[in-house]
Amino acid sequence: MLNGLNYLKLDKKIVKEIYSIGLPAIIMQALMSFMTYGINIIFGAVSMAAVTVYGIFYKIQQFIFFAAFGLRDAITPIVAFNYGLEDHKRVKDGIKYGILYTSIIMIVGTLGLQIFAQPLVSLFGLSDETARLCILAIRIISVGFLFAGWNIAIQGVFQALGCGVSSLVISLLRLCVVVLPLAWLLSKFSNGINIMWLSFPIAEAIALVVAVVLMIKANRSKIMTMKKYSESA
Repeated sequence: MLNGLNYLKLDKKIVKEIYSIGLPAIIMQALMSFMTYGINIIFGAVSMAAVTVYGIFYKIQQFIFFAAFGLRDAITPIVAFNYGLEDHKRVKDGIKYGILYTSIIMIVGTLGLQIFAQPLVSLFGLSDETARLCILAIRIISVGFLFAGWNIAIQGVFQALGCGVSSLVISLLRLCVVVLPLAWLLSKFSNGINIMWLSFPIAEAIALVVAVVLMIKANRSKIMTMKKYSESA
């Protein structure tokens, strides 16, 4: 019995590894709510119509983002399993096809919103001015989906490789560090209600640049140092 209880002792190394991935994931889940709250404050200072428009767009975009998130959550265990096996080829294939398929989802979503923005907005019974603003917002923000697909997929890869902090950095850039200050700055221009939507695609583009840099580093430190890769190289 005593020997059995010894197995219940916490292993600090394992606990540290769990929280190094889990804690950033917890924070990432909260960031979207924080961003929405911040955006509503910034847009509310400009026009309540802008708050309405963002609320409508947020609901529409979730249909596309949930598909991308689902694929990201499929990438993570596949890459993680093969990373544990030190199967270099399957890790690289998992990353390549994961990014490819996620990007395809977001490209289709972008095209769909660009083409059907007006019919979608007409479902909400908005005033003419609010409807015009909503169509404009949809067409501007959805351009950022082209970058978001890569960001979402790469975040899943970081989680699989045990790079939770890198994944958190990308989320912070996408959802807080860039988009909120930029939205506030653009809202101060005379035509801010029309251009502040640019903060979303710009934030995604900046996050992608950082994500690629971090992915190159992770490739060198994690993937290229795998034992089977070293033996086959």
